[in-house]
Amino acid sequence: MNKADSRKKNLLEFLNKRGYATIEELAQNFAVTPQTMRRDINQLATEGKVQRFHGGVGMPLSTENIIYDERKRLFPEEKRRIAELVARHIPDGASLCINIGTTTEAVAYALLEHRNLRILTNDLNVARICAGNPGFEVIIAGGSVRSHDLGVIGSETEKFISEFRMDFGIIGISGIDAEGNLLDYDFREVSVARTIIAHSRRIFLACDNSKFGRPAMVKVGHVSQLEAVFSNGPLPAYWQNMVKETGANLYLA
Repeated sequence: MNKADSRKKNLLEFLNKRGYATIEELAQNFAVTPQTMRRDINQLATEGKVQRFHGGVGMPLSTENIIYDERKRLFPEEKRRIAELVARHIPDGASLCINIGTTTEAVAYALLEHRNLRILTNDLNVARICAGNPGFEVIIAGGSVRSHDLGVIGSETEKFISEFRMDFGIIGISGIDAEGNLLDYDFREVSVARTIIAHSRRIFLACDNSKFGRPAMVKVGHVSQLEAVFSNGPLPAYWQNMVKETGANLYLA
């Protein structure tokens, strides 16, 4: 990766945490001229990865999510640590329902040393990863496959998942607001996530700390429906207290 590409990757990570920044602030933070920063931003905006505003730049608004390939590159080490923490709370022989997401895919990798897991998923990437352990039973929910991330969604997916009752539901989301609402972008994906929550005995949320305070358009559920939230530090005291006050356990990798 050349210097410019590395800077743009770091810029996306910065904006994913902050949401918005001015051109001058970014130029100072990355030790480049405002002209260089504008050039980087223009390229990222053309690719649909950021949105330009007067005097600054931010992540796409709450009707959009970052494209899958870019999300795969964001916070890989944090996702790995979160995934390993989740895996330590899953016993051998358990049944799991795992939804769509790059963090839940990391959880799938972290589970590969387990034994005799039964895994239901609507993410073909998760299914491929879990199929690497011949001792796992992997079940794929039917439905329509999204080309950009191989997620399976639709009413058929919801109906299929509703036939099961799993020990654990492991979900990822796109944002958590100040009231504890779990948020995402695609209403069809949200409907499937709600079905997973309704048909799992214990719900684990796996998300990196950039999701706290990040906007998204559709409500999945509420933190109070979760048994545990797995994230990474540092996490401001406000968010830690909000999670704990709902009764969910909070684990920081």
